[in-house]
Amino acid sequence: MSKESTDLDVESRVCWENLESWVRHKVQRLIQELLEEEVTELLGRSRHQRRAAVDSRPGYRNGHGKPRKLTLSCGTVSVRRPRVRSLEERFQSRILPLCVKRSRQVAALIPRLYLHGLAEGDFDLALGGLLGEEAPLSASTVARLKQSWQGEWEVWKSRRLDHLEPVYIWIDGVYVKAGFEKEKAAVLVVLAALADGTKQVLAIHPGYRESEESWSEVLRDLKSRGLKSPRLVVGDGHLGIWEALANVWPQVEEQRCWNHKILNVLDKLPKTRHQEAKPLLCPIPYAESVQQAQQCRDLFQHWCRQQGYEAAAACLDRDWGRMVTFYRFPKQHWQHLRTTNPVESPFAALRLRTAAAKRFKKVDNATTVIWKMLLVAESRFRRLRAPELTREVYYGAVYEDGVRVEELCQEAAA
Repeated sequence: MSKESTDLDVESRVCWENLESWVRHKVQRLIQELLEEEVTELLGRSRHQRRAAVDSRPGYRNGHGKPRKLTLSCGTVSVRRPRVRSLEERFQSRILPLCVKRSRQVAALIPRLYLHGLAEGDFDLALGGLLGEEAPLSASTVARLKQSWQGEWEVWKSRRLDHLEPVYIWIDGVYVKAGFEKEKAAVLVVLAALADGTKQVLAIHPGYRESEESWSEVLRDLKSRGLKSPRLVVGDGHLGIWEALANVWPQVEEQRCWNHKILNVLDKLPKTRHQEAKPLLCPIPYAESVQQAQQCRDLFQHWCRQQGYEAAAACLDRDWGRMVTFYRFPKQHWQHLRTTNPVESPFAALRLRTAAAKRFKKVDNATTVIWKMLLVAESRFRRLRAPELTREVYYGAVYEDGVRVEELCQEAAA
């Protein structure tokens, strides 16, 4: 039976049960036809047409290569690249380059699935039904991708940052288990909100812990690559962060994360009293002004002293100046500045990946995976609210209790 009659037979019997195989067959035939047409365009004559005497273009068809599996979003098909001889330069197909086994869409899918928790050994089972049992996907495929990420990360972390206009910066660390060390290693992350309201990952740096030395190295590296001084840095309670900031950008405003502070205060209270303490403690960072925040603080501390929890009252007072810095910036941005959530949120998915991997052999391996993970998340970062105000802050606008000082002066004059 000829190939043409077989094709017609397949098309005539298409139904819901064999729809997937029918679509893949049509795609396979279309790709093969495109490859043949590409050679026709190159040589200037069809497959069975002889070369004319006046035709100066060299080259002859020379059969086909061995069947190759090509994995697309719709599944895996088998195609054969036409071969051409007697050319001045080697024939390079635009449709199907040499050694390519999967489309860009499928290649992009692999790291996304891995980074979101799919273990290396599970790719065959997870994608076999979707892309076909013959899809060239395996644990070794992912391993090769991870090796290529290392080189990409090396280029990324040395890029120039002169063109960026950072307004707010969030800094935090994620801890991973690596090698045979008893203690977890810290991966230090810096995320910025730029003058146009967009967010961008600036640095991902391996460090032994969140020390002054480690954070100073990260910030100095950013400065050496041309990063301008931001207006505000948001971080947790680690002293190393603030000491490093004083070494590199002493003029920058500092805001401590309220989520971390609330957890620190609750740790000073018995768990049986948390339900009673939270309605007094949690509203403090949502007060409409610094004065109201102080009143809420005093109310909570009064309750603590009545109950005999002096340690909790003192913990809330500690570093109070850094807790209310966000009031000196636009009210529309407060929800972004109270906490380190812009960094913590991508870490939630990242911890799923580190849990699936169980343990990395080297800290650098963990760093490259975290870097790739955050770049995937970066494409979905939301802009800050009222981005037009972000540029005003960048150029030095002054705010009091979330309102621009010039507007306050105009209201007072009126």
